[in-house]
Amino acid sequence: MPKSATVNHQTIRSINRIWPSPQRHRGTEKTKRKISILHSATLWLCGQSQLKWALRWQSIHPLAICLMLLMVTACDARPPASSPGDRPDFGNAFWKNWGDGKAELAGYDIVYPRYGRLRKGTGVTIFVTEDFSNTLRVKADPGKHPKSDVYPVIKLNLVEDFPTGLYDYSLMSSVFVRSDNSDQGGLPVKASFSAQEWCGHAYAQLLFDDRDIRLTSHSYFDGEADQNHKLQLPTNAMSQDVLLHWARGLASPALKAGESTQVKLLRSLAYSRLRHQPLNWVDATLTFEKKPVEITVPAGTFMCDVMTCTLADGMKWTFYIQRDDPYRHLVSWESSAGHKGEMIKAKRLPYWQLHDEGNESMLKEIGLTQRGKRMP
Repeated sequence: MPKSATVNHQTIRSINRIWPSPQRHRGTEKTKRKISILHSATLWLCGQSQLKWALRWQSIHPLAICLMLLMVTACDARPPASSPGDRPDFGNAFWKNWGDGKAELAGYDIVYPRYGRLRKGTGVTIFVTEDFSNTLRVKADPGKHPKSDVYPVIKLNLVEDFPTGLYDYSLMSSVFVRSDNSDQGGLPVKASFSAQEWCGHAYAQLLFDDRDIRLTSHSYFDGEADQNHKLQLPTNAMSQDVLLHWARGLASPALKAGESTQVKLLRSLAYSRLRHQPLNWVDATLTFEKKPVEITVPAGTFMCDVMTCTLADGMKWTFYIQRDDPYRHLVSWESSAGHKGEMIKAKRLPYWQLHDEGNESMLKEIGLTQRGKRMP
């Protein structure tokens, strides 16, 4: 037995004076069983912390001991990330649509607020499922990781390009949400963001663990060069980077029409990096509006469910999701700050195979055109 677990007779006598054993305590059998459990737990704790700590317990009220034991149990127990009713269903119906070995690509006309003006540009969303390594937090190649380390995710790559006068901005966000029916299904496991423009470039990533988030960032700008931090996860936490997943029913919390829920929202990596501000938590309300609406975008006219995220300060995002469609396409989004996207066209393609000369013609399948010569 380890030294720290040794309990001598003096310790036991001290404990018995402040916490009688069941044989000495009058009461029902149920009460005796409870006392027996607490009595044994007290002995264990005292053994862990040596004799001198046990002797000090003589002055502690038994109710205080109960509270301490409950606190120890609570610290060891992992809180559920969400109740089963809050999670999306990643069962057979999901994999029938998303397990075909292709990715969903969609082109968008976007508007992005930058330098006090609304900039028009082009966006692409790429949603695709893949196996993911929990240890390395990267795509898991077949056979390179133990099965216990691998689970499926649905990944979003959001690419946004827009000009700002002489030079362009190129932004990319990658978000990975676990896509199985485990207790962690529907929760993010990683998010990253990069920005390239003529002043310099920046990169930041979040790794979501059980109780905290690991933040790593690198930037060209003074005071932001290389950073590593941990952020504690509050109750009902959610990341703004997951909103596009959530609006399509691909991330927790799952809502029904007419329902709302309160969350602590971590502002997005793009918001933090482009404003040169630290990440922060804000109160937000997620809502699945009761009534669908009909909207028209370059891709056509669609009947859409309306999903909203509203911050306590009034900032709001609205997402229009194709109704009665198995994929629930993201038809459009807009924010009260002026950020906007409207779908041009969408197509399921194995894009990673389309990298040869001549494959540029496939851009028309998502409503885009090939870049011209001498473009920045």
